[in-house]
Amino acid sequence: MKNKIKEFRAAAGMTQQRLAGAVHVSVRTIISIEKGQYNPSLMLAYRMAQVFGTTVEELCCLKENKELEDRTYENL
Repeated sequence: MKNKIKEFRAAAGMTQQRLAGAVHVSVRTIISIEKGQYNPSLMLAYRMAQVFGTTVEELCCLKENKELEDRTYENL
């Protein structure tokens, strides 16, 4: 699942360590999310969105991800 967490973090001038501390997870979790290896829980996504002053929808590219998923299912 695509997300903009790394972009928002960089724009805010935050390190992965600082973001991890702000949302109460390990740095490894932030790294995995930014690499697309792990999808954050809804609550974690909400906490990150609050840190960046945005919405979960924007942060996690929900519209774009839904469109990709819809296309995938159409081709089945």
